[in-house]
Amino acid sequence: MQPIGFVLQTLGELLIAITVLRVHSRMKKEHKIDGVVLSELKEEQRLGHFGIALLAIGFLLQLPSIL
Repeated sequence: MQPIGFVLQTLGELLIAITVLRVHSRMKKEHKIDGVVLSELKEEQRLGHFGIALLAIGFLLQLPSIL
């Protein structure tokens, strides 16, 4: 199970990093926050939550091999 935990943890970390970079890029490009930016922020927030869930699942899968 350890490889699955590692993969899920890595995917979660990547999703969170991509989400942050996309939000910063969009805000830099737009120089304002309007409806389009707000809807993109909501989508990226969902991706961030999914990434956090993957991190938690990956951690839990790896925990037994550490103990």
